[in-house]
Amino acid sequence: MRPVSEPQVDRALGVALITGACSGIGRELAEGLARRGHALVLVSERAAALADAAAALRRAYGVAAHAITLDLARPEAAVELHAAVAELGLEVDILVNNAGIFFFGEAADASTARANALLQLHVVTPSLLCTLFGREMRRRRRGQILIVSSISAWRDFPGISYYGASKRYLRGFARALRSELGVYGVNVTCLAPGATATSLYEASGSVPVERARRLGLMMDARRVAEAGLKAMFSRKAERIPGALNWLAALAAQLTPQWVVDLIRRRAPWLPRRDREEDSA
Repeated sequence: MRPVSEPQVDRALGVALITGACSGIGRELAEGLARRGHALVLVSERAAALADAAAALRRAYGVAAHAITLDLARPEAAVELHAAVAELGLEVDILVNNAGIFFFGEAADASTARANALLQLHVVTPSLLCTLFGREMRRRRRGQILIVSSISAWRDFPGISYYGASKRYLRGFARALRSELGVYGVNVTCLAPGATATSLYEASGSVPVERARRLGLMMDARRVAEAGLKAMFSRKAERIPGALNWLAALAAQLTPQWVVDLIRRRAPWLPRRDREEDSA
């Protein structure tokens, strides 16, 4: 963990902490907050990309941008990050839990190390960050928390059992946290994007991201981020960016389980028993 200090902070506008801030939605969220004049704490395990992002935002918007290099998939990450922010002498007014990973396939085939990293990154670390920074916001009677979930939280589907279940947890956690902190003047908003053209899917190797973006099957990360920030500053409970994504979430929620099971049995992208028998 290597905090990079930035001396000048405009406390009147508040400090925003963004996890997964090097690329994709996180990078666009950081830019949207910088554009509004907020000082930034950017967090990622990718040291070089993080330093580049912080420097670019300082140059473009004249805001303070601190970079903290930290693997958020480690069990100690939340406590270490909270301590690093305190060491910088900062109070976080906006907490953005965005960091995430994605992989596709059956849970029984998943690497236990990869599955553990996903659960730490999507469930444990963001929850504990909300506890640690939310406690301080509650004491100050102000603050904003943006939790990035997914439209996969609306329906459980085979092939994304770890990912979808973790995003469902984040949605439920955001709703409960909103009720708990709302009486103290602290807002909690859940952003639930659909498929977005980011490196999250490129890293999985399962989705042709650029082609999907050109065909309009994936949203641009900047549009998603701006929708999330507008919802947060308007103190909305939840936002699904894009009309098609909203309809997709509704359709998924209304889809009967037998249809999901039928898709699973016939899906060419998952293993099938008849194929295993043919190859035996």
